[in-house]
Amino acid sequence: MQTLLIANGELNRGAMLDRLLRLLDSPRVICADGGALQARALGLKPQTIIGDLDSLSPQQVADFAAAGVEILRYPPEKDETDLELALHHCRSIGAKEVHILGGLGGRYDQTLANILLLAHPAFRGLRVDFVDGDQQVRLLPPGRHHVRGGRGDTVSLIPLGAAAEGITTRGLRYRLDGEPLQLGPARGISNVMLEEEVTIVLRAGLLLLVHTLGRA
Repeated sequence: MQTLLIANGELNRGAMLDRLLRLLDSPRVICADGGALQARALGLKPQTIIGDLDSLSPQQVADFAAAGVEILRYPPEKDETDLELALHHCRSIGAKEVHILGGLGGRYDQTLANILLLAHPAFRGLRVDFVDGDQQVRLLPPGRHHVRGGRGDTVSLIPLGAAAEGITTRGLRYRLDGEPLQLGPARGISNVMLEEEVTIVLRAGLLLLVHTLGRA
């Protein structure tokens, strides 16, 4: 099941986002609170709105409910963010692939917390990415990964949590051959795709992949 999860952060149009919207075939649309307004601006109808609903007026909530949208309301005082609740919901309904729009930008604390949700143990096995403007952000666990794009695209690899070990890349200008990327140094930033498909092999640790169409 392809799922589009729309959050209430900044939503920037760009080639990566527009390409995603073209490729998705009738995805399930889940909205975290005010992300429902973002969905409406994109011409999409939510199936579910989830959160404490503090970003929607009572009339807006009533209008969505009258249109057949499922409303899952949580109390304002809770341990999870609305986006985290929405990801748990996606997992509970059997989603395998979730694309998040509106999850980046604005408040730095929320942006960092959103990105770190990619490493949440509860979401292992769930393929999640953030798409914003011309960029895609996703987590690479140990294993072999493929990145498809265009020659000249920008790819950054950032270790998350600790050093990432045994990284081998093929198809990037600056190659790694079984080498580590340490937490702190910015060595993995702004690499360049030489082929339309790049291979990244990771032995241990976690890598945050940021793929930008064209030159970042």
